[in-house]
Amino acid sequence: MSHTTSPDQDAATNPRRHGEYKVPGGKLVVADLSVAGGVLADVSISGDFFLEPDEALLAINRALTGLPETTPAADLAAAVTAALPADATLFGFSADAVAVTVRRALAKATSWADHHWNVIAPNVLPTEINVALDEVLTEEVGAGRRNPTLRFWDWQEPSVVIGSFQSVRNEVDPDGVARHGIKVVRRISGGGAMFMEAGNCITYSLYLPQTLVDGLSFADSYPFLDSWVMAALEKIGVTAFYVPLNDIATDQGKIGGAAQKRLANGGMLHHVTMSYDIDADKMVDVLRIGKEKLSDKGTRSAKKRVDPLRRQTGLARTDIIGAMMDVFTGRYGATHSELTDAELAAARERAATKFGTEEWLHRVP
Repeated sequence: MSHTTSPDQDAATNPRRHGEYKVPGGKLVVADLSVAGGVLADVSISGDFFLEPDEALLAINRALTGLPETTPAADLAAAVTAALPADATLFGFSADAVAVTVRRALAKATSWADHHWNVIAPNVLPTEINVALDEVLTEEVGAGRRNPTLRFWDWQEPSVVIGSFQSVRNEVDPDGVARHGIKVVRRISGGGAMFMEAGNCITYSLYLPQTLVDGLSFADSYPFLDSWVMAALEKIGVTAFYVPLNDIATDQGKIGGAAQKRLANGGMLHHVTMSYDIDADKMVDVLRIGKEKLSDKGTRSAKKRVDPLRRQTGLARTDIIGAMMDVFTGRYGATHSELTDAELAAARERAATKFGTEEWLHRVP
């Protein structure tokens, strides 16, 4: 006697999966699909994007149907691209965006709304402790012991924080450092040097699971993770945009830069420093790289390259940070959090054994 599966039984065995992804600066992409026998089934891509010719949508659905549910985002995107007609035009989305959406439907990738976010307000700490906390808290989020978190820095001593792969002697002028009493510290992320005096810039760190950027290229992950801060700047009258890979600028000049580090345990660090009221002359006196970058860009004055937020907004630094915290909290339902005693103790230990040592600082000759 043959056995047939009822629609209700089939739905229970192979429930529909749903994923959404809003392309930064683009359109919404939606994926509805099932998984049967470990492969994608009944794939339906939709959204408010534009696509020509019409039958290209069917080609995308067919290309995804039958692929293993473990297919990496890059391979999903490649399958979509290969299936598109030669004359296909995608506007407001891409094959990569489709891949991210499918991975979200499969719970391989996550969205902001999938997480409970915390926000830690500025707390004055030595610069090497701030840098150590970036490593400690990224590890904690990767291990699942802390919610994904936004933390704003604060500090007292004038500092230069150099990138993980930079050479101290190539980036920092020792005479300028000695003359101005600058503390030099190396962080775990790449990128360039940050000149930081108390109150002269705004620095924040995002600690997140890498699932949030699953399927995104490194270049796309930067504006994606900072979309909230662009909205906050817009709220205070500053229209900012990303200059690939990691510079944040307005039509009046660069205002900041971002850097990232991904850990083996699945945690990820994304942090940004923005100029608030920087002493550009002192910066060029301290950083060798400042002189070279200015020369490379044909700019004679650092003040023409770095345009502080104080001049652009007329607002107090605390007001700008407050606007950023408000927008982040409103967008993602974030709640206030504090550093735990254990996290601070771990950061102090890490500063003593790593970030505050000459060995770490001069690890790149």
